[in-house]
Amino acid sequence: MTLKDFKNYFSEALSETYPKTEIDSFFFILMEEKLNLQRIDTVLKPDFLITDKNLTDLKNILKRLQKEEPIQYILGNTEFYGLPFIVNRNTLIPRAETEELVEWILLETSELRTKNEDKTLTILDIGTGTGCIPISLAKNLHNVKISAIDISSEALKIAKQNALLNKIEVDFIEMNILEVNKLPQQFDIIVSNPPYVRELEKVAIRKNVLENEPHLALFVTDENPLLFYNKIADLAKQQLSKNGLLFFEINQYLGKETVAMLREKGFINIELKNDLFGNDRMIKCELV
Repeated sequence: MTLKDFKNYFSEALSETYPKTEIDSFFFILMEEKLNLQRIDTVLKPDFLITDKNLTDLKNILKRLQKEEPIQYILGNTEFYGLPFIVNRNTLIPRAETEELVEWILLETSELRTKNEDKTLTILDIGTGTGCIPISLAKNLHNVKISAIDISSEALKIAKQNALLNKIEVDFIEMNILEVNKLPQQFDIIVSNPPYVRELEKVAIRKNVLENEPHLALFVTDENPLLFYNKIADLAKQQLSKNGLLFFEINQYLGKETVAMLREKGFINIELKNDLFGNDRMIKCELV
């Protein structure tokens, strides 16, 4: 089958399940991953002949996409902040909004550096999953010591593989953050993208997320949606360094409530920031 014919076949097979932009994205990802063809090649080489072996592989992937399995899980990898990451069903798939959080932390870290260039900054990521946040920070910062916590031993296995893949050192710790009263040490920066989707919001979640990504990392009860934020903020009050920073990725519907909680706990300079879609998504605050 030629490349042009397969593209038509691929698009038609997925047309009732996904929007065209997403189908095109899947196609280009697969062409690069499986046939080593860049996007421009798919335009310039419409008569490129796909071998029977590759065609069988691509059709098997197509069947899994028709069942709305995330392409990142099918391929076993994704990209985050320009870096490669291994993913599987034990980890959430890193998202663009979290890249924005990383960018914000890097910006604020550069300002901290101007105050004390020689200081080794200590950073903690809580609920690390793939390790995308600490690994991306470590890759882009110097003179830092970064730790990361997760409750899932299986997620930590993937995070450790990702650290090796990206030639980065992170101290990974298996811990249930809700059951501890103290963090391993003092930190200059604490960041967390904890579970924050309420049960009532399940109806709005796409099938490919709901049926594939780990619920442990996604959901909280309707009755206590700020469970993790409250706990992490309490721990940060004890073990953030003077003028330390706390960053959260948050539920877009609970921005005001999260800000109010942090204010009540004594945090200052609380800043609520929108993501690229215009939703309340990130918070930064300080401890004096």
